[in-house]
Amino acid sequence: MKTYNFPDVTLLITHYNRSHSLENLLAVFERLNCQFGDIVVSDDGSKAEHSQHLKELQSNYGFRLITTPHNKGLGHNLNKGQDAVKTPYTLYVQEDFEPVAEFPETFAESLTLFKEHPEFDIIRYYSYIRYPYLKPYNADFSEMYIPAWARKYTKVYYYSDHPHLRRSNFFDKFGRYVEGIKPDKTEYRMCVSFIQHKGRGLFYTNYQQLFRQKNTQEEPSTYKQSLGSLTKNQLLVMLRHVYRMIKYNYDILFMRV
Repeated sequence: MKTYNFPDVTLLITHYNRSHSLENLLAVFERLNCQFGDIVVSDDGSKAEHSQHLKELQSNYGFRLITTPHNKGLGHNLNKGQDAVKTPYTLYVQEDFEPVAEFPETFAESLTLFKEHPEFDIIRYYSYIRYPYLKPYNADFSEMYIPAWARKYTKVYYYSDHPHLRRSNFFDKFGRYVEGIKPDKTEYRMCVSFIQHKGRGLFYTNYQQLFRQKNTQEEPSTYKQSLGSLTKNQLLVMLRHVYRMIKYNYDILFMRV
């Protein structure tokens, strides 16, 4: 089986109380013969049983473990993890994902493209939904853009915390993640900053084909939809749509990040 060596890429993984999911992710990368210049696991003050498992995994997989005495939130976890990266490129993956067999070859090709085209700030490999404004770039990727009169509020998700490649000096252009707020708001504020600072990126066209999100009963997803987002009441759906369209456009124009 072919070995894929990426010496100038750090695999950055954020972790919190899902050490068996982390083990699965690391094992899959190993089975796919993906070798990185470094692996950084940024832990957000996990419980004792997971902290112990992390130490066992560290001895097996040789990653650098960046810890904190207690939970400080997603923003802090992302910031301290990215601060530890020493290579020019960062592949960011949350611990509950796993790459499929096609990922290494696609990643190798996209990394070459990324190096040759410094105008791009990010390459996204996974999403829950298709980005609303895309133009074909090559056989696998589309370029994200925002038309002058873009009406779809989901344009704000130009950036995403889902698996992506970025330059390790990402903070120089877009700022650090906001700390001390809820995870969804941390991600949202980075989305706004990415647009305000004119970020550019590519989006894997078959956006759910390179990674799978693996959640078990013992280590379920920490993402929970609000009751409002689950409603089927058409009036509430319409009102929520109008609210988001107004708020997101206002934030893109005026939010200080």
